[in-house]
Amino acid sequence: MRRVVTVIAAFVLLSTAVVSVQRPAARPNVVYIMSDDMGYGDLSSYGSTDIRTPNIDSLGREGVRLTEAYSNGVLCSPTRAALMSGRYPQRYGVETALGNEGTFGLKVTGQSLPQLMKSAGYATALVGKWHLGGTVTGEDRVGGPRAHGFDYFFGMMGSHTDFWWHNRGPKLPDLWENETRINRDGQYSTTLYTEQSVDFIEQSVQAGRPFYINIMYNAPHWPYNRPDRPSPAPGSGAHILASADDPPTRDDYRSMVEAMDAGVGRILQALERLDVADNTLVIFTNDNGGEWLAEQGGLRDRKWTVYEGGVRVPALLRWPGRIPPGRTSQQPAISFDWSATMLAAAGVTPPANYEGIDLVPIVAGQQREVERTFFWRAVPGNRSQRAVRRGEWKLIIDSNHTVVYNVRQDPGERHDLTNERQDIARQLQPLLIAWESDVNAEQRANAPEQAERNLLPAPRGGGGAREGAPPAGAGRGGGANDSRP
Repeated sequence: MRRVVTVIAAFVLLSTAVVSVQRPAARPNVVYIMSDDMGYGDLSSYGSTDIRTPNIDSLGREGVRLTEAYSNGVLCSPTRAALMSGRYPQRYGVETALGNEGTFGLKVTGQSLPQLMKSAGYATALVGKWHLGGTVTGEDRVGGPRAHGFDYFFGMMGSHTDFWWHNRGPKLPDLWENETRINRDGQYSTTLYTEQSVDFIEQSVQAGRPFYINIMYNAPHWPYNRPDRPSPAPGSGAHILASADDPPTRDDYRSMVEAMDAGVGRILQALERLDVADNTLVIFTNDNGGEWLAEQGGLRDRKWTVYEGGVRVPALLRWPGRIPPGRTSQQPAISFDWSATMLAAAGVTPPANYEGIDLVPIVAGQQREVERTFFWRAVPGNRSQRAVRRGEWKLIIDSNHTVVYNVRQDPGERHDLTNERQDIARQLQPLLIAWESDVNAEQRANAPEQAERNLLPAPRGGGGAREGAPPAGAGRGGGANDSRP
């Protein structure tokens, strides 16, 4: 077996984070798997007819499949920040795609999800894509996965790399083991991440440690490199669009998703082989809507936007003995709910400022579904978008247009009901304004330089004043700067 992490067998010091921990006889393991830029309709169990995903689908057959799960962000970094912090990413200035190693990163608070799991005695690892910035080299080593509580990190710090050469372009390598750049040229990313994940699980089981692992595949994010055809040369990690000469195809995309599904199969087989499957919570979901080669499953728009195609994602959970098999749930859920759910599974009480809920009792049928309120904001191109969903209703302020949808009855957002349900607009818009005022105030405290760049005029249905001059009784607004995802 290859060496993956020497810290697995070592005694892990408790952090200064204050947590309340229950210690049952056999604490469950937690495996969280996330794909990257996959469409809502790209799994067989969500309607795909050209992509076969039997292993991912098996999680729903043996557990539960959610039909109204969401990402906190319209892009990679905000969703990942919500998962790590258990809170809206806007509170930490993570509004758009962050940069590579050595750039602004998610604030280290001592209360991140992996830190809390580590403090509870779990072996913790992140394998795959980090994309939350921070510095892990040089004298100023602040930020990065291990600063947030991961014992072990193997993967990429930035947004994308060539799948075969692990770089963003010539002389821009981005493959790491802990704080060291490494070279695995000629090995396909999805396969590498699967192998490292299996090794970590094996070593954790051998050491008698409960484990928590984030397996953050970069598939099927661009560049659309097939698993059966090495890319031509280092530095070919560019984003190629449909209008390019000889663009990638849906079949290229299919091969990437199916390779990821095969990787998930190997991980599930490892859990069975090691006799820990029955004591392991497995979650699979995606980070945001799909790109141009994705199938959105009839949802409107895609990545970058607050429409359903940009934020509704597949989600499947399996936990034998806790979640009955073959269930489907309409319970609305969002990224930071997974943080609360995993902590609850481990017997860890989340910090009071965590904003998610434990989904297991609901999706297992032990509790009734509950009404939720979710918020989003984004700047696709130079156009601001904000949205709030409460219950079955969703209000979107898209530049100077206000629209209302019933997304339970009309998930494709084909029927704007603004001319009929002005009452919904009047109910939801104050919630959005108040939320922005709240997260903006915290962003100024947590990330003042980002706040200076990010915060935009408040939503007022047809325009709005710059910050500092809100209408009487209204909260201040916000938005996000554009950045390459």
